[in-house]
Amino acid sequence: MRREIPLFITFIVGTMLIVAMFIPRQPFTDLDHQLSVWFDIIAVFAFVLGGGNLIRVHIDKITRNHRDKIYSYVTLIGFLGTLIIGLLKFGGDPGLKGNYIAPGTWFKFIYDAFFVPLGATMFSLLAFFVASASYRAFRAKTREATILLIAAFIILVGRTPLGYYLTYWLPEPLQFLHIPNLSSWILSVPNLAGQRAIMIGIALGIIATSLKLILGIERSYLGTEK
Repeated sequence: MRREIPLFITFIVGTMLIVAMFIPRQPFTDLDHQLSVWFDIIAVFAFVLGGGNLIRVHIDKITRNHRDKIYSYVTLIGFLGTLIIGLLKFGGDPGLKGNYIAPGTWFKFIYDAFFVPLGATMFSLLAFFVASASYRAFRAKTREATILLIAAFIILVGRTPLGYYLTYWLPEPLQFLHIPNLSSWILSVPNLAGQRAIMIGIALGIIATSLKLILGIERSYLGTEK
């Protein structure tokens, strides 16, 4: 019964959500709202479990004397320190409804002095990874890779003043070959078509996964039986 009951709950809740989506009438409208509230409540427990798992993983690394345990110390100190300051509103208005993001509060200081610079550093490092991946992807070894390389070059140049000055002299009948115009066309026609195809594929994947969950075909969320 430990597996049958969650499967039954998943089937009932999934079916109710589908009905509430396609029949926007009472009592299904209120039901959709109530289920959304329940989801938020469950998400709170997920945050708690996520924080607990973070602490468990890094404490395990410290106790096993892992070679990167110094990063575990930094992670635990940063996580627990931010959590305590955010919950107790140090430097801000007291109580759970205190304004903890107001200027001058400790939480605001942590956000501005640590989180923002670390986020900027992460995105700066990602730029080099993107450049490396682009170099490997844009090597014109095949016809498809050559088309991708040409399109990427046109878009990059078309977003700079260089693209304008390279083709501004073209006559009116050939304005469609103007690099900025070509860049806009690539983004609004082939690129948009590809994005729509990807979104359709994602939607079909979500539908298939949802049906597998509702019908009990997909059971990985139940864990493995011992």
